[in-house]
Amino acid sequence: MVKYYGYAVANEWFYQRAVELGHPRPTTYDDSIDTIILASRDVRTETGVYTYTKFRQVKTLKGKLFWCIAFAATDPWEGLPTSAPPEERYKPLKEALQREGPPRWFRAP
Repeated sequence: MVKYYGYAVANEWFYQRAVELGHPRPTTYDDSIDTIILASRDVRTETGVYTYTKFRQVKTLKGKLFWCIAFAATDPWEGLPTSAPPEERYKPLKEALQREGPPRWFRAP
């Protein structure tokens, strides 16, 4: 089972980000996915982490699904490091997401 080290982000955060960028709230499932991808790409680009992160779906221990901006993975085929990065690599994203602590490990669904 693959695990990802990153920040789990709720769909609603991405919807709000897209609205702030001038896009309408999604009304269909396809619109929802497009909006989430657009907002993810925007925040990753703006914070400078786009080139060394992946965008993956993860599951919490309670079984809830989230999108994850991942900095590392346990599977080297993911093209990410297999260990946690230093703080300077994730700090800009942490600040944009208004998070207190470092990223965490999450299971793939």
